[in-house]
Amino acid sequence: MMQVFRNSAKPLIYVVTIAFFGWLVLDLSGLSGGTGILTKTSVGKINGHTIDARIFQQAVQDAVQQEQRTGAVGIEGSAAVRDRVWDQFIQSTILQDEYERRGIRASVQEVAQAIQNSPPVEFEQDPKLAAQFQTDGKFDITKYQRFLASASGRSIIPALEARYQDEIMRGKLLRGVIADVYPSDAALWERYRDEKETVKLAMATVYPATSVPDSAVKVTNEEAEVYYRAHRDDFKRPAGAFLSYVPLSRVAWASDSAAALAKAVAVREEIAKGAAFEEVAKRESSDTVSGNRGGSLGEWAKGQFDPKFETAAAALALNQVSAPVLTRFGYHLIEVTLRKGDKTTGRHILIPIEVTGAHRERLDAQADTLEKLGAEQLDPAAIDTVSRALGIPIQHTGAVIEGTRVAAGGAMVPDAGVWAFQAKVGEHSPVIETPNAYFLFRLDSLQTAGIPEFKSIQADVETIVRTSKKKVLAKRLAEDILKQVAGGMALEAATKSHGSMGTNYSEPGPFTRLDPPVRTPAVIGAAFGLEVGQRSGPIDAEDGIYLIQVLQHTKADSSEFTKNLDQLRTRQLQVLRQNRAREYFAALRSAAKIVDNRAQIYRTGAQANASNPTPRP
Repeated sequence: MMQVFRNSAKPLIYVVTIAFFGWLVLDLSGLSGGTGILTKTSVGKINGHTIDARIFQQAVQDAVQQEQRTGAVGIEGSAAVRDRVWDQFIQSTILQDEYERRGIRASVQEVAQAIQNSPPVEFEQDPKLAAQFQTDGKFDITKYQRFLASASGRSIIPALEARYQDEIMRGKLLRGVIADVYPSDAALWERYRDEKETVKLAMATVYPATSVPDSAVKVTNEEAEVYYRAHRDDFKRPAGAFLSYVPLSRVAWASDSAAALAKAVAVREEIAKGAAFEEVAKRESSDTVSGNRGGSLGEWAKGQFDPKFETAAAALALNQVSAPVLTRFGYHLIEVTLRKGDKTTGRHILIPIEVTGAHRERLDAQADTLEKLGAEQLDPAAIDTVSRALGIPIQHTGAVIEGTRVAAGGAMVPDAGVWAFQAKVGEHSPVIETPNAYFLFRLDSLQTAGIPEFKSIQADVETIVRTSKKKVLAKRLAEDILKQVAGGMALEAATKSHGSMGTNYSEPGPFTRLDPPVRTPAVIGAAFGLEVGQRSGPIDAEDGIYLIQVLQHTKADSSEFTKNLDQLRTRQLQVLRQNRAREYFAALRSAAKIVDNRAQIYRTGAQANASNPTPRP
């Protein structure tokens, strides 16, 4: 039984790890009130509690190792793990503070009772583990309790105690937070009405950007500067980075495609000579999912696969292996085993088009040059040396906003956006791989977050002022349309009489308040506030000027509401409690005093190499 437990209880082990991690945070870092053991180097503070850098780094290392079990973790992934671990420290700390503030405790008796009578969910949900505690196919609490009394069960009780203690205290906190949540009849009716009441509109839209030509609006430097001074906060911008880069293409050549085709032909011949399709698929197919099943794709309907693949499959006789079929994935050898109606059953072997032969040797040599001459160098001229050596022109990015990926070489490149804000100006990145290229980046400059000077964004300010002036003229155009309607012309005809440039007529609906065609509150409010046949005046929205007329208006049924009131209350109560809990925890997080010094303890490879130089091979 314990072998099954060891193999199946990974979720429980993970929880045990988290519990131990929580103890480290509270005890070793000094959060529990003592001086702590490892507090010489701080990664930051949370509500005045110092977080020891070594403990934080160990938690990050453990989390990265967990991630690496499912794949490689690059710069971007490592940064995401650090953020997640930091959030765990924050959550653990602010909750402990809140427990202390509210005097929330979990008694020994409460914890013991929870362990005895509320098995961990993993014990009931993991099929292999649950089987050991079942009787007649149902979880048997007595078997679970006997396990707890065994030597193996007693060995995990300390970890369960830490887990249940936290769950009990969190439950007490949550019950206190949501205790007064109760939806009134009026609030329930408002929600019901929002879901059920519908309108259909005739809607005219006048778009300032296109209905008014630029030549009709002049903006002086003085006007732009006055606007800038009055709206400085509107121009706040995040930090940005400007990068140069050298892209080394990994795209296959015609010779690579020819080599893949030749391999596909050879594989087909092997099958024709008697080799089992299943065994060849397991050995040769780059589609490992189907390959592990002997190439089986199961049953599929039209539209599920690449059109070229489906066309070739449709033309095949049953149990015949196709000639190589080229799609964007490579060359396929297809065999159809059954057709039933519009469904097809079959299998395939995929031979990918990969860089190979002389091209592979050349690319490997170029990648080696990229690595040796430029990767993780602090010398700003390194990228120029790489460019000359490889004969590849240096290219440049636009502003890369912190927290986004870098657009380079027609692709969104991972890792570079994170690296750029850890690097120093003039520093070079490690070689970063994408499916189609290797990239070497240099950080050219950093744009600090904040409000830029007027001269640097004058053109942008002038555009905003021009748009504002255009909106005034667009509103006059909307008023002209209303005059035509008041004179007896239909809204559609009046709108179209001004041409299609910058105006639009539509009839959206029926729709509810929860799924409106326009997200502007003034438009939604007017739509549901008017009766059939009534029109609004010009409604100023961010993207244009709206005129609406109600064509249909179906009110919510109050008798149906009364009949379903209890059910509606139960459903809405759950939603309100969840919202209250989210808002409460968000407020705790927002009010927390957080000093984040993580950037000071993490360095790029180039910076680490500079501190501890080792000769390059």
